[in-house]
This record gives sequence, C-alpha cells and structure tokens, in this order.
Amino acid sequence: MYRTDRRCVVLPRLVVLAVLSAGCLPALRAQSRFATLAAEIDRRAAAALPRVVAWRRDIHQHPELSFAEVRTAKLVADQLTALGLEVRTGVARTGVVGVLRGARSGPVVALRAGMDGLPVTELVDLPFKSTVRTQYNGQEVGVMHACGHDNHVAILLGTAEVLAGMRERLPGTVKFIFQPAEESVSGAQLMITEGVLEDPAPQAIFGLHVWPAPLGTISYRAGPFMAASDGLNIVVRGRQTHGALPWGGVDPIVVASQIVLALQTIPSRQLDVTRAPAIVTVGMIRGGTRGNIIPDSVILEGTVRTFDEGMRADVKQRIRRTVEQIAQSAGATAVVDFGTANAPVAINDSALTEQVLPTLRRVAGPDKVLLAGLSMPSEDFAYYQQRVPGVFFFLGVAPDGQDPRTVAPNHSPYFFADEGALPVGVRALASLAVDYLTSAVPGR
Repeated sequence: MYRTDRRCVVLPRLVVLAVLSAGCLPALRAQSRFATLAAEIDRRAAAALPRVVAWRRDIHQHPELSFAEVRTAKLVADQLTALGLEVRTGVARTGVVGVLRGARSGPVVALRAGMDGLPVTELVDLPFKSTVRTQYNGQEVGVMHACGHDNHVAILLGTAEVLAGMRERLPGTVKFIFQPAEESVSGAQLMITEGVLEDPAPQAIFGLHVWPAPLGTISYRAGPFMAASDGLNIVVRGRQTHGALPWGGVDPIVVASQIVLALQTIPSRQLDVTRAPAIVTVGMIRGGTRGNIIPDSVILEGTVRTFDEGMRADVKQRIRRTVEQIAQSAGATAVVDFGTANAPVAINDSALTEQVLPTLRRVAGPDKVLLAGLSMPSEDFAYYQQRVPGVFFFLGVAPDGQDPRTVAPNHSPYFFADEGALPVGVRALASLAVDYLTSAVPGR
C-alpha cells in the first residue's frame, strides 16, 4: 500500500514538473539570451573605454557653441563611418545621424546625444581644459562643456562601437542622433523638421544627461520629469527725465522693480503648487546710462518653468496681466514676449520606463537606480518624446567621496564630470537598445 501510494504521489509531481519545464523553456531561453548579450555588451564596453575617454577629453578641450559644432560633427561622422554605419551629415546644420542595421529585421530604436558647449570660461584645472574663446552676442567669451555634452557625445560614440560589433545579433535597427544646439533649445525641433525621426522611423528613443549625483547612479522618473521652459522678455517704457525731477517723467526703473516683486507672487500666491511646481525668475535688468538720469525704458529678461501645459498657459496669462496692469497704473507701458527658444515638458513614457527599469538596474546595480524628483531645468529631448515614446535619465558624475549637494552644478565654470561614469553610460545606452530590440521581437 505504501509503495503504491508513493508512486501515485510521485507521478503527478513529475507530470507537473514536466509541464512547468516545457512552459518555462521559452522564458529560460530568453533569460539565457539576454544574459549572453549583456555579457557581450559589458565586454565590448570595457574594450572601448580608452577610446571613449580619449574622445571625451578631445571634445572637452575643443568645445563649440550651438550650431557651430563643426569640428565635433566631423569627429563623430568620421568615427561612425569607420564603424560601417550609414552616416548623414548636415542635419539641422551641424547634426549627424548614424544608422546601424542589424543582420535581422526588427524594430527601430533611437539614441540621442547633444553636442554643443556653453559661453562659459572654464575654471577647472584639467590637462584637457578648454582655452577656446569666441564671439557671442557681440562679446568675446570663453567656451566650455559646462553641461557635460562632451560626455554625451563620447558615450554615444562608444555605444555605436559596442553595437556595431554586435551587428550580426541585432534584430532591428539603431539610429544614433548627434544633435546640435540643445543649449539654445532649437536643435531638436530643426532635426525633426529635417526628418531625423523618419526613414527609418524609431518606435522608441532613449537619452541621458550627466548630473551632479552620486557617481555611476542612474536617476529616472516616469511621467513628467523635466520642466517646460519659456523665455521672458519685458520692455517697460516710461518717459525720460532728470533724476532730480522725477515728477517730470515716468520712471521705468520703479515700475520694473514693482513688476519683479509682483511676479514672485504668481507661483507663491496664485498657483496650486501642491499639484505641480512653477518658477518665474527675472535674471537680468538692463536700463539707464547715468545715476542722475531716469531712463526712457528698462528691459527685464528671465525664465518661466512649469510642468503642465494648462498651467504653462495660465502662468503666461498671469504674467502678461500683472506686467501690463502695473505699468498702466504708473502711466507707463509694457510689452511681454515669451520668445521662441522654448521647450515643452519632458515626459518619460510610463510603460516604456517600467519596461526598461530591469535593464537599468542590471547595468548600474539595483541600489544605484534612483527615483528622481521633478527637475526644473529643461531639455529639448522633450520634442522627440512628443512624437515617439521615450525615456530620459540622469547619469551621476559627482566624484566619489564628494557630497553631490556641494559639487559645482551644470553650467558652472567649475562643473566637473568624473570619467568613472563613462562606462556606465555606454553600457546603459547599449543595453537599452539591445534589450528593447530583442524584447520587441518574440522568439529572437
């Protein structure tokens, strides 16, 4: 009886195990395939690292402003051509696009990097420090990769090298977008206008930005991530008079001062910032020629940041109303202009973000993939995300042993990106591309 019972119990277990094994085989094979590809990416990224570092230092030492990235574009095009990619130059004036077609058919994924530097004189003491100077808005200025785009270009070139070496195992196409003029918030729009998201059209797009966060970390956020940005230009016109006879004119400096203070009540008193934050900043005031002359006009320039298109329109209306009514009450006039170099909210596709999180955790380590808060700086990567599901994330470059809260931020003349993050960036972009293509093609 005992032996019979035992056989009756064991047989169903064997049957269940056989059924489960048969059902799990595709998943096990997929896991094995992913592991093999991940190991190859890591190996190729390590081999490419010396060149990635060299590219980064070369580009850092020779920064170029928006739409002037001629040398950088040539370096990029030469490297992509050497890798055997289809290369298109002159996109959006100085942009470069490389297309890597895998040996097997499949979807298209795009990877993007900005190329331009900033009109900032570098104060970091490096062997490859920038000494470039140029004319900008009628002034001679230094030029520096103070936002880390040298890292972005080098990382994407390294990614291209890694993936070109895996061409025979790629079930699909990777499009590499080297974009000009991110800093002037105009490069992405022009590239899109000139067909960067066509022929072939990507089904997903990924990008990164170096950030003063712990070294090698990846910070992400699903949904709204980086703020919409609008310019702010206000011209207040009064009536010029002697500084000792203010009643003889209309003082635009006093009016402008009232406007600056009143604008701060918009985010602090008029908006529900528990729903979404907003910022109105006046960063420049220009007016007058002498201390004893009340000038005819004053110019205010600033920036507006919001996270919701409805709030964005509402804030603009409130700014316009506030400015015009204050000016009118003083007998002055004022004109408000929000400019054209603006960016929408950068919104990470929620489903795609959830899909790629395992990839990011595998690359950086589970404890180094961090949930980010809302970020007030803007990114014209948002224009791609309006047309294609995309994920944008931050790559931590604060040196080990330093508090990220105290290191110089992006756009500072002291901004410094630790090269220890470069291999993480290469592995992240390469892995995102491979995992997306592989998971999007069942059975591959």
